[in-house]
Amino acid sequence: MKQIITLLLIFAGLSSFAQPPQDGKMRDKIKAQKVAFITEKLELTTDEAQKFWPIYNQFDDTSNKIKSDYFRPIMRKMRRNQDVSDSEANSFLEQIIEGENRMHQAKQKLLKDLKSAIPSKKIIRLKVVEDQFNKYLIKQLDKFRKNRKKD
Repeated sequence: MKQIITLLLIFAGLSSFAQPPQDGKMRDKIKAQKVAFITEKLELTTDEAQKFWPIYNQFDDTSNKIKSDYFRPIMRKMRRNQDVSDSEANSFLEQIIEGENRMHQAKQKLLKDLKSAIPSKKIIRLKVVEDQFNKYLIKQLDKFRKNRKKD
């Protein structure tokens, strides 16, 4: 039953690439695809999934906040003006270091918290599965772009 639901979510996600997103729903569709993909590839049981996803989603929220607070502002400033002073560059580096430290702490907390939710083998496989999903997403984006150019 779990596999059928997972497959349905994946097919629903794939169909979302066939049409342009409406009302900014792309992020939700990608998230649904990610949930289905990770759940299937890690072979999470219902009990494991119920414990895993709140922990993972909390990490994802924390990670996104760190990126928006530390890394995105620097990238915006650098895109606007690549010629920065030494003091500005030092300030950017300090901000990057702080962001990297916070990201590292968030990843450590994720791994520690996941130990109570899923077996260690599945925690180890998580990084590989995330990388597989990212590659899958890039392929889907390439297909979408090629189809748009044909029209």
